[in-house]
Amino acid sequence: MVSNLTFDFMRLVKCASNKKCNWLLEFNRFYARGSRYFPTDRLSNDVDSEEKQDNNKSSDADGSQMERAPRTLGESPKQLLENAASFREAKSHNKPKERVEDIWNSNPYPKISNWKQSQAKHSIRPYRDPRGTSIILFPGQGTQFVGMGKELLQYPLVKQMFDLASSVLGYNLLSLCLNGPRDTLNQTFFCQPAVFVTSLACLEKLKATNPDAINNCIATAGFSVGEIAALVFSKALTFENAVRLVKVRAEAMQLASDMTKSGMMTVFLGPDSKLNSACAEARKHCETLGLENIECRTANYLYPECKVIAGNKEALDFIEKHAATFALRRLKRLPVSGAFHTKLMEPAAAVVGKALKKIPIQQPTISVHSNIDGKRYRNSDQILKRLPQQVVKPVCWEQTMHVLYERNQDQHYPMSFECGPGSSLKSILRMVNAKAAVTCTTVSV
Repeated sequence: MVSNLTFDFMRLVKCASNKKCNWLLEFNRFYARGSRYFPTDRLSNDVDSEEKQDNNKSSDADGSQMERAPRTLGESPKQLLENAASFREAKSHNKPKERVEDIWNSNPYPKISNWKQSQAKHSIRPYRDPRGTSIILFPGQGTQFVGMGKELLQYPLVKQMFDLASSVLGYNLLSLCLNGPRDTLNQTFFCQPAVFVTSLACLEKLKATNPDAINNCIATAGFSVGEIAALVFSKALTFENAVRLVKVRAEAMQLASDMTKSGMMTVFLGPDSKLNSACAEARKHCETLGLENIECRTANYLYPECKVIAGNKEALDFIEKHAATFALRRLKRLPVSGAFHTKLMEPAAAVVGKALKKIPIQQPTISVHSNIDGKRYRNSDQILKRLPQQVVKPVCWEQTMHVLYERNQDQHYPMSFECGPGSSLKSILRMVNAKAAVTCTTVSV
């Protein structure tokens, strides 16, 4: 048995030594796992080359073919360098053909980058010219001012919207927006419903002045309480039920703020800033003071050089005092009474969750992107689960802007409209994506 196998092996080697059977040896070499070569391609090339060699056998009888390789190997290093092709020449010969792409059917992430790392894959991009589409953004708490809503009263349904909200809230919301006083308007209890209703009333102005912006909207997002306005715009929530939800949310967040002395602060950063270390040291400082419910962390991601932190009042005082130690460029306290979007708001999140279960929620008609991670809500169950978490989790607004506006350099951007008081969202967009901000319009209130 062994002798037969040895004989077969020797016969195979002898056969392979004949150039007619070279493909048997080449088969294993090229048909490897992951290889781009296939044995059929290699075999056809070998047969063609062998036919040519047979036809030229008489012309090569002088041994010129046999001497070609030794002559090349016998060249000096200088001759090899002179006869070698340059990198530029080799590159020109091996240059692949340019691929013709449909600009409306290409990935929105840059061509050289990894699509798996793209934020844009979390948004819906219709196969149409983006210049004919729109994105509507809604601001949040902190943008309010006395007199907002005055320009909106001339448009249909605006007065009725304020009257309906006032009946639910139990006070004259329109009078508060138009006349103040400012200290009352700035309170969380009054501020959130005021910004919410004014933002949706602003849609009535946009509908009257630019109806295509409403009809061609492909996505929407809102900052903090503005996310509820975005859900109303997408018809996931009715206006009346949303007013009740915002009222409960504002009351719960105000009560949670009263439980612990806390606040929020805008921090402007540089490349050498150490914000995470500053927050960690601030928490240690609060531990030495014997405080309970200690918190200090980033609450709002605005743009790379600017964040909003929130936490205990003592923690913010510590960071202000040691700003130079952590290379923090500039600090600015916000006129709010609580550490919103941190774990100090957990009592409020529980209340919002209970209130949301009593409200019917529909499937959004357009993409609504969540503050938690910038991804769009897939269904009503996600809204029920994730909207209460928004109260205790950071607002990832910078990440949301990447999801909505990340594109190739040769692609156009949709029209964007900021519906609500102020122009803070357009300013932030300019810092995140300057090209997208060019087509962003602030609808005055």
